[in-house]
Amino acid sequence: MRCYVVGGAVRDRLLGLPVQDRDWVVVGATPEEMLARGFRPVGKDFPVFLHPRTNEEYALARTERKSGHGYTGFVVHAAPDVTLEDDLLRRDLTINAIAADEDGTLIDPYGGQADLAARVFRHVSPAFAEDPVRVLRVARFAARFGDFTVAPETLALMRAMVADGEVDHLVPERVWQELARGLMEDVPSRMLRVLRDCGALARILPEVERLFGVPQPVEHHPEVDTGEHVLLVLDHAAKTQQPLAVRWACLMHDLGKGDTPADILPHHYGHEAKSATRAREVSERLRAPVECRDLAVIFAREHGILHQVDKLRPETMVKVLETVDALRRPERFALLLKAAACDYHGRPGREAPYVRAERWRAALAAIQGVDAGAIARACDDKAQIPLRVHAARVAAVKAQGRAADAGGDTN
Repeated sequence: MRCYVVGGAVRDRLLGLPVQDRDWVVVGATPEEMLARGFRPVGKDFPVFLHPRTNEEYALARTERKSGHGYTGFVVHAAPDVTLEDDLLRRDLTINAIAADEDGTLIDPYGGQADLAARVFRHVSPAFAEDPVRVLRVARFAARFGDFTVAPETLALMRAMVADGEVDHLVPERVWQELARGLMEDVPSRMLRVLRDCGALARILPEVERLFGVPQPVEHHPEVDTGEHVLLVLDHAAKTQQPLAVRWACLMHDLGKGDTPADILPHHYGHEAKSATRAREVSERLRAPVECRDLAVIFAREHGILHQVDKLRPETMVKVLETVDALRRPERFALLLKAAACDYHGRPGREAPYVRAERWRAALAAIQGVDAGAIARACDDKAQIPLRVHAARVAAVKAQGRAADAGGDTN
């Protein structure tokens, strides 16, 4: 019985990156022997055990044989006669098929170290094509390792997998899991670009794919292309370390521009409402968490008016704040403003601070100071309470604006 550290832990150590978790492969053992040594079984589809002291995962060396479509259609063989090289051969990329024994000696039968040095994602064997999740994983790795490229032969294999319909068999939960992880990497736009390059984006997120090549007015969008704008917005969200909900909202916010009639381009009148509908459809199709879905829908619907705060009357500002439920959900409104800032900066030449967010925060603070309970108690006609509360909020925003003007506030 021999134990080897495999996969990401070895890869990241060789790259000089922090190692978060270690996965082990056990060669020459049976499940009964693992149990006798105190390991706790956790695997459902193949033998995986937790170490009795460290709780690290130990999997018996195994091979896999394709038995159906998608990423679940496999027959797994785990036995003492499966070698380490057999186990490594079934892995996705050469950089993930390096093992280290317990004294640190590297076992690298498929050239993973050379590909690490060359900064290349290369598949280990043709068996890569048997698991469509690997298309998403390569794209996610591209977002994480910004100086790596996909080997031409691997990209060709990924394109063949898409053409063969393998990606169409992925379940929504698994697609969301990989997309969400990729969105949280340092350069999430690279994930989308790799998915575009192999044709998978059109299958997984056709609403995003449609944005590429759709023009916008150059005076507002020097980058012109809507798809490129969305990627710039997304990368700014990553650069400013925004949470997943904000990054998802950034990706979803302009989906309606893919539905703009060709005869009115490059203008996109009223695209916000259509974007909100699309954002909800995509979020529900992929089973995105509720907080991601709701922020995406609200931001898609409201981002245009959030950017126009300089032109809005106090009455309209209060209506917007009430519509987005900013009083009851100030933390979500704060995320909306973060997404708006990313949208603002997601175009060339927008380096100045997004001062509109300060105006919205000041307006919210003003209406938070309105005592709705006192107004209700003083109102004899209860039907008038909503109108009077609204009027008091408008007056508070007006007063805040006058005070800011008097103080020379340029925000």
